[in-house]
Amino acid sequence: MKEKFYAYIQNLQDKITSGLEEIDGKAVFKEDLWKRKEGGGGRTRVIEDGAVFEKGGVNISKVHGPLAPAMQKYFNVGDVNFFACGLSLVLHPKNPMVPTVHANWRYFEMYDKDGKVIDSWFGGGQDLTPYYLFDEDATHFHSVCKAACDRHDPGFYSEYKQKCDEYFWNSHRNEARGVGGLFFDYCKASEERSMEDWYNFVTDVGNSFLEAYIPIVKRTMDLPYSEEQRKWQEIRRGRYVEFNLVHDKGTLFGLKTNGRIESILMSLPPHVQWVYDHHPEHGSEEEKLIKVLEQPREWA
Repeated sequence: MKEKFYAYIQNLQDKITSGLEEIDGKAVFKEDLWKRKEGGGGRTRVIEDGAVFEKGGVNISKVHGPLAPAMQKYFNVGDVNFFACGLSLVLHPKNPMVPTVHANWRYFEMYDKDGKVIDSWFGGGQDLTPYYLFDEDATHFHSVCKAACDRHDPGFYSEYKQKCDEYFWNSHRNEARGVGGLFFDYCKASEERSMEDWYNFVTDVGNSFLEAYIPIVKRTMDLPYSEEQRKWQEIRRGRYVEFNLVHDKGTLFGLKTNGRIESILMSLPPHVQWVYDHHPEHGSEEEKLIKVLEQPREWA
């Protein structure tokens, strides 16, 4: 399964970066191959200073070796080895009318010292972080997510949408990072579903990404914006950074397993502001966004 899924994310990386380069029309992804001394490595692709995308990355990695003590404690296991591979992407558009997007799809195995697999699972998801809320964009994104879920189980969308709302929650701010999407983890073999079933589901979600995001970009990328709206985007980007550095488990896992720092922190936007005690004007479009982030809505 691990080689099958790694082959899939290699192809998906090519498909996504090609699609994003086409819509940007100016910048291309810079590729950076790296190795991890404990075992494995990755292929980082970063786009910067484009016509549409100010910064973004679409990265794949395949790492293995002894599980670090900090992660042994996290997973409540002893001295075991692990294998992990996945694709992770974040895109920060220049125009504040275009939402930031994040997605990842991953596979994990743990082994005893004899090399026997003692646990394995899939995880992943995709979520949208707008700076100005267009209901039709959130509805489109969630509708594509729901369609991918419904092809496998009619209960998946509501379950994984709720988990996304719960996970991407800045508890210290008492607000969501964005308008959500899907989040699933520890998808393991059971009497109901085999690992092949989970593979089919996770890859279906991965294949839906461009369909979920590109139409939104095309609709909003040429909308006019002011310097004040750009400032608001940078303030909201600060909340994005706060979540990634304070709460995100993927960032923690990368740092605790001696991952490549440049690839892990690729998700951070290039221009951010923290304005003391900032609040949007009453009745403004900015306040409209905040109200939705404080009380997540149903979109599909």
